Amino acid sequence: MNYTFHQLKVFLKVFQTKSITKAANELHLTQPAVSIQLKNFQDQFEIPLTEVIGRQLYVTDFGKEIAFTAEQILNEVEKINFKTLAYKGILSGVLKVSVVSTGKYVMPYFLSDFLNLNNGIELEMDVTNKSKVIKALRNNEIDFALVSSLPVEINVESETLLQNKLFLVGNKDVFFDKKLSMEESLMNIPIIYREEGSATRMHMENYFSKKGSVIKSKLQLTSNEAVKQAVISGIGVSIMPLIGLKNELEKGDIKIIPSKGLPIVTNWKLVWLKGKKMSPAAAAYLEYIRAQKAVLNESQFSWVKNY
Repeated sequence: MNYTFHQLKVFLKVFQTKSITKAANELHLTQPAVSIQLKNFQDQFEIPLTEVIGRQLYVTDFGKEIAFTAEQILNEVEKINFKTLAYKGILSGVLKVSVVSTGKYVMPYFLSDFLNLNNGIELEMDVTNKSKVIKALRNNEIDFALVSSLPVEINVESETLLQNKLFLVGNKDVFFDKKLSMEESLMNIPIIYREEGSATRMHMENYFSKKGSVIKSKLQLTSNEAVKQAVISGIGVSIMPLIGLKNELEKGDIKIIPSKGLPIVTNWKLVWLKGKKMSPAAAAYLEYIRAQKAVLNESQFSWVKNY
């Protein structure tokens, strides 16, 4: 056999994603490139690693065994690389972070300089909804999570990064009759929600419940970007985090609709399991955040104070 580490990495990613297209996206390769590497890897085995039924790719039992072994091999190679860097006095390791979807507008600014200063550190960042972030945190699969509301079901420690504000927003043409109350107006306009498990959805439901609003028309979308585009196109209105609306507010594509009880104010927090034994990379990152968060707030997020 004459397989390469690259082939092992490609096959492991196909196994994890159950899709050549998704594997290609995550590896930043073209789909044909992944298909070729997968074929070259398969050619070294007499037993099939994968099979396609209909349009769905499945990994065989034999393929699963090879994937587990591939992961072990790649992890050991990674350890060798990290030990080499450590002997050179270079901070190294993998920093694993899970971020709620709107947090993608926040987290990169709190990572960029740290990663540039420590190029021996590899970043693994998953962007998903709050319920999946908390699951990864509970299972100790990550070093840190970025959330806008603290989980109550697990014991965590936290570091506040910046303030989070949620406003009722609509497109530039949305019209509210001043003769009607906000509650009456919202009965005639579709309200766009995030999916179940989203912290933004939780805040919206709590807000409308406290106001006693009757929502007649409700839409559900599964990402902040999808909600934003739906609002811009005039499909409806939504309560959204300010942090992801900077460009749209500046261009006038979206406007804030004044409403009693808004904005909802929380804080973006970096959280980790209480008592967690941190890796050198994670400990160094936390030290960096504590030292630099005030500077980053002022340089990157001072515009938030205008709203």
